[in-house]
Amino acid sequence: MAVRPILIAGDPRLTTPALPVTAFDSELAGFVDDLFDTNTAAHGAGLAANQVGDPRAVFVYDLIDFGVRHRGHVVNPVLETSAIPEVMPDPEDDLEGCLSVPGEWFPTGRAEWARVTGVDVAGRPVGVEARGYLARCFQHEIDHLSGHLYLQRLIGRNMRAARKTVKNRGWTEAGKSWVPGRVS
Repeated sequence: MAVRPILIAGDPRLTTPALPVTAFDSELAGFVDDLFDTNTAAHGAGLAANQVGDPRAVFVYDLIDFGVRHRGHVVNPVLETSAIPEVMPDPEDDLEGCLSVPGEWFPTGRAEWARVTGVDVAGRPVGVEARGYLARCFQHEIDHLSGHLYLQRLIGRNMRAARKTVKNRGWTEAGKSWVPGRVS
């Protein structure tokens, strides 16, 4: 098990849709363990494979929502949600961050309810229904696997602020990453 470098916005691997997993073996199980280790070291809620440069459709999650810890992984996920709000997100209640946009938070509109289905590392069916923070996490991670950063969901002044931040931080080119737990 290892902590892997996390790609930063601007790397094209973050905007490339994931490929379905076809091999369910010990290598996949070890990779999922690495995703958990990396997510834990980064103090994240979830992590998608392409955030560490791997093209497979898999993500992990580990968070506390409504006082309950939720931890798991989904391979080849499919997402279903309630309606996504089309109004300006609440600047306090709808803040969202991303390990590929380190240190930045922007209000992001998300559906209140989500269901994710797929399989686990052994190919067994899994399905989880969620509300609130966990539902937000599922939507965020599946956006990653679809080749989208949450920045692309921003609207109005939030979108303008994010574009300015990305430019000012120099996140417009490939190859930038950070390693959780390492002081730079």
